[in-house]
Amino acid sequence: MTPQAAGPAALHSRWEPFWATAAVDGSADTSPMELSALGSHVDRCNVSRGRMFGLRCAADTLHGFIAPRFVTTLVAIGIVFGVVALVV
Repeated sequence: MTPQAAGPAALHSRWEPFWATAAVDGSADTSPMELSALGSHVDRCNVSRGRMFGLRCAADTLHGFIAPRFVTTLVAIGIVFGVVALVV
C-alpha cells in the first residue's frame, strides 16, 4: 500500500487496528449553527402543513391499512351489511 492510495491507513503497522471514519480528525457532532438551521427548517415545515394535516395523516393511515386488504375489507363490509339487513 502506498500512502497516496490508502491515506493514513498505510502509515499504521500491519498488526495494529486502524479505524477510518468519515470524520477524520474532526468532531462528528452537530454544531449549534446546524441545529439552529434544522430548527428553523422544522418550524417552516410545521407551519406549511396546514390545519388539515392531522386529518390527512389519519386518512393515509386508514388507506395504508385498507389498501393491502381490499378484498377482505369488501367481504367484511358485505357481511356487516348482510347481518344488518337480516336483523332489521
